[in-house]
Amino acid sequence: MINEDLYDLMRVRGASGGFWDDAIAGIDIAVWDLFGKLVGLPVVKLLGGQRRASIPAYVSGLPRATLAERVALAQTFVERGYSAIKYVAVVSHEGVVAEMRALRAALGPQVRPMVDLHWKFNAQQAVQLIDRLAPFDPYFVEAPCAPEDRQGQADVAARVRVPVALGEEWPTLHEALPRFESRAMAIVQPEMAHTGISQFMQIGRMAHAFHMQVIPHASIGIGNYQAASLHAAAALPNVPMHEYQHSVFDRNLQFVQTTMRCEHGAFTLPDGSGLGIEPAEAVWAFVAGGKR
Repeated sequence: MINEDLYDLMRVRGASGGFWDDAIAGIDIAVWDLFGKLVGLPVVKLLGGQRRASIPAYVSGLPRATLAERVALAQTFVERGYSAIKYVAVVSHEGVVAEMRALRAALGPQVRPMVDLHWKFNAQQAVQLIDRLAPFDPYFVEAPCAPEDRQGQADVAARVRVPVALGEEWPTLHEALPRFESRAMAIVQPEMAHTGISQFMQIGRMAHAFHMQVIPHASIGIGNYQAASLHAAAALPNVPMHEYQHSVFDRNLQFVQTTMRCEHGAFTLPDGSGLGIEPAEAVWAFVAGGKR
């Protein structure tokens, strides 16, 4: 495969990691897109078959200044049909546990709250914190300790009663495999901009073999990574939902031509061959030095 050949050529620059992994991911996505366009099929059809036309979405981020405002924003998303909402510990100024408590109280038992700890704690601190969060039944706790602390990740997962989610920073299966083997997580979160489609699918299929779920990290970009992530996710059997970074995704739709949307609690896959997404005129104007 082209993906494997490029990885082998770059090994001299480091076994893994670095911007060259992201570059390979970009080339990989472009080749899959071209392949789909040449044969007149969407990428999902090239990955073993399409399992679904839409994917449930969870809301990621509550960008408001106060806890009361964040809870109110979460309620508006529930009214719009979303049943899973994640907040981030780095801006839980009133306290991580206090925010989980407030969301659970306001949203009720039917909504699945979750929290991204953003590698903020060491393993022992993470275990203590997650024990305090457990009574509020979070759907998962993400990135509890530093990604370099593999043993710490495994220790946290073994000692807590809440599913742990990891993986947005891993570019290849080589980073994921030791965590699979140590049972360091229950949920894997591949990021398409780091993995490309080929490595994303390898990680996803390995997760299935280890009886783990895949809940992909929301790609940023202008939409091409997100489209690729949805195509790949729709070809896997173990994807209950996909992250929806509303503050990025909704804004960037103006820069692409696509039927891809996130509405009423779910993503709709883009129509058309390849990825089903093309840059809009605004992108070319920006590249040429124009204004958005």
